[in-house]
Amino acid sequence: MVKRISVASGILDVSQISLGCMRIAELSAQEADLHINKALEAGIDFFDHADIYADGRAEEVFAEVLNQNPGMRSKLMIQSKCGIRQGYFDFSKEHILQSVEGSLKRLKTDYLDVLLLHRPDTLFEPEEVAEAFDILEQKGMVKHFGVSNQNPLQIELLKKKVQQPLLFNQLQLSIMVTGMIDAGFNVNMTNPASVVHDNGILEYSRLHDMTIQPWSPFQYGFFEGVFLDNDKFPELNRVIDRLAEEKGVANTAIAIAWILRHPATMQPIVGTTNTQRLLDMAKASEITLTRQEWYEIYRAAGNKLP
Repeated sequence: MVKRISVASGILDVSQISLGCMRIAELSAQEADLHINKALEAGIDFFDHADIYADGRAEEVFAEVLNQNPGMRSKLMIQSKCGIRQGYFDFSKEHILQSVEGSLKRLKTDYLDVLLLHRPDTLFEPEEVAEAFDILEQKGMVKHFGVSNQNPLQIELLKKKVQQPLLFNQLQLSIMVTGMIDAGFNVNMTNPASVVHDNGILEYSRLHDMTIQPWSPFQYGFFEGVFLDNDKFPELNRVIDRLAEEKGVANTAIAIAWILRHPATMQPIVGTTNTQRLLDMAKASEITLTRQEWYEIYRAAGNKLP
């Protein structure tokens, strides 16, 4: 059973793992219904959407499942994102409000539990975002807010005007994408791993009680492929497979457990549409890697400790 985690010192209580719904539109209504119900049975009650996923079809398919299961809406949390448009990013007040209205219409629900601002819009005005958030909160359309793919100074600029707590930051992180971790090891050095690309977002998140939601937890590079069972990474897979056998879980569970082991209390987003794989991943919540095992995996991914 997937454990619970506390967000922002108790503002929210959520499942330790979230189900990403980007590809749910690929499923039939019956398959989607089974997938979501099995997720809930496993303790996963947090579902991640975005207005752009399958051009909105992902939210529509999710709504079909809700319609087939009276009472389900009150048993889960729905998060959606806005801000990505065709060829540009848009955090304008008008677009944020229109995007949320569209998501609510497609989801056939009165509110979003969480709204995240997607890829950063360098032309954004904090005052406009604040106005949009105030309207959404006052009308009961959105309960909580956060960001995605933002660095500390971008977040601080938002907080200059936004009154609502920013609870989440969705960031790319996996065993093979560890920039935010690497920089913390290679302090006061000049090797490539010492380059700080995100202004210390890992430490910032811990200091400000923001929950990191790692996306693409099985990918290497920027959507270059999956590292599990990949011949390009023999040493990493050897270590992961050995640990999976020792603990009686799938290799996917080890990859998620590696993220969960970090004391930042992260909430990985898993986007599988394969129900058995989802249940395998959920078992990550039942195991805790030792410090030695965590570092062994980190080194096996090709990282060197200074």
